[in-house]
Amino acid sequence: MIIEDAIKEAQEAIVKCDENKAVAIAKQAIDAGLDLVKLLNDGFSAGIRIVGDKFGRGEIFLPELILSAEVMKKVTEILETAIVSDSAKEKKAVILIATVEGDVHDIGKGIVVSLLKTQGFEVVDIGRDVPVDKIIEKAIEVNADIIGTSALLTTTLVEQQKLEEELRARGLRDRFKTIVGGAPCTERWAKKIGADAYGEDASDAVVKCLKLLEK
Repeated sequence: MIIEDAIKEAQEAIVKCDENKAVAIAKQAIDAGLDLVKLLNDGFSAGIRIVGDKFGRGEIFLPELILSAEVMKKVTEILETAIVSDSAKEKKAVILIATVEGDVHDIGKGIVVSLLKTQGFEVVDIGRDVPVDKIIEKAIEVNADIIGTSALLTTTLVEQQKLEEELRARGLRDRFKTIVGGAPCTERWAKKIGADAYGEDASDAVVKCLKLLEK
């Protein structure tokens, strides 16, 4: 197996919601000593972006999107374990990740978490439907450097704004860097609410988090 073939097959497996094929590709790549970060980024993650685009155009429906996300979660767990054990990197920073209150789906968040871990971040994922107060309390508890929030519904975007407002009200805004993401989220929205960064997709979120550490 060569990396180019693995990347192509990984994309196809995610688009077709083929868990058996996806898992087999991941395990074969590990055994073959392929670049697992590249496979995760350019293969599986690219596949989930294709699925997301199809969903946005109305070509597929929510059940298919969720099924693809479940396949993605399975393979990222397999690859993440291999990558982290193989790299033994020094932790760059602590990032707290949450899906905001009112959002019960966490499609895509798991991908972000996995990619961040491969880059040496210590990731604290506190789940979905998380109130602003809990996000802040946990960020203080784990001494997070960055707080990342995902909102998948237009109706829950306001929770990202509430977080920024509450951090300022508590005098904590300068203590944490913040990054926002999710389907309805935009660069314009991030600037409007005062977030430090916006992640367009999982790969972009990792790049933005690395840049936040430079500031």
